[in-house]
Amino acid sequence: MSAPLRSTGGFRGFVLGIETSCDDTACAVLDREGRVLSSQVSSQLEVHRAFGGVVPEAASREHLRNWPAVSEAALAEAGIGWPDIGAVAATRGPGLVGSLLVGLSLGKAISYSLGAPFLAVHHLEGHLFSPLLRWGGASLPVPESMLGLVVSGGHTSLLDVDKATGAVTSLAETRDDAVGEAFDKVGRRLGLPFPGGAEVDRLAELGDPSVWRFGTARISSNELAFSYSGLKSQALRALGEIETRTEIPRSALEGDDAAWPREVLDLLAGFRHAAVAQLIKRLDRLRDERPVARLSVSGGVAANRLLRREVTAWGERRGVEVMLVPLRFSGDNAAMIAHAGLLRLRMGDADDPRSADAESRIPFAAGVL
Repeated sequence: MSAPLRSTGGFRGFVLGIETSCDDTACAVLDREGRVLSSQVSSQLEVHRAFGGVVPEAASREHLRNWPAVSEAALAEAGIGWPDIGAVAATRGPGLVGSLLVGLSLGKAISYSLGAPFLAVHHLEGHLFSPLLRWGGASLPVPESMLGLVVSGGHTSLLDVDKATGAVTSLAETRDDAVGEAFDKVGRRLGLPFPGGAEVDRLAELGDPSVWRFGTARISSNELAFSYSGLKSQALRALGEIETRTEIPRSALEGDDAAWPREVLDLLAGFRHAAVAQLIKRLDRLRDERPVARLSVSGGVAANRLLRREVTAWGERRGVEVMLVPLRFSGDNAAMIAHAGLLRLRMGDADDPRSADAESRIPFAAGVL
């Protein structure tokens, strides 16, 4: 992080959040208590769907095109005007550099024009604390200690938060594919609309996970690292085998759940079970080694139905308070970025907009409390 530009302990007004790390253009407004007054997200799914994935150049152009309407809608929903903004927080990375530059540059310009403090926020920092957000109410306080599981299309991370020292430490990352990436690639292989991960989760509800037994990544006993490339490859090979003997009807891909072959539904259920089981196994390993009082679970995959059930049951079984991100804040959104900025503002911290820059890859190591 950049060195503080100036003290912001007396910050007044509202925090404007900007999130453009990938293909969603998002803007949000929070008050001093962390109340989410507005959260607007403009999706680019239709732009990228034909390509089966995000096209970076197109994403950057869409952010520029969408920003005026998204920002004005956020201000209108919050019932404020530009002069009421007291601080600006924007994602600096990780993500697509072109997309990040759009949001970060907008944030810098707004900060300069209003003379407001600027916060360049790590994307994971936003997700990590998003389970503390409440729509219509003040955000919850940061616990004295907390473990964070951030799971999305780009991240599978275990993070340790120590409020006393202000340290956020990365305990484990994925060695290859992120868990959400594996879900999306299985969905793409089936021909599901991009991104396919959420649809894989939905269809898995219709299958029997006991029919297909997938192996999990073998990591040495003293490591917490994740790995999803092997599970993804197993699932893709199995789908290929099924397709040699069973045709997937077009009606299934068009929304007729009854048309899906039972083999495919069972495979998806088995795949999802193995993906979630790996997360729970890592949590068990960590809990066996040290006390864990609270676990926050966030990111797009935190909307996964099975994960929400299993991690809640894990918390009850292991005596851990589990804080699940509200579904409306699980995907990329600007409310979580504004909230992360607010946490730093409360400590009198801000970044110099002249030196803050976008980065596609940023190791997560920050004292943000």
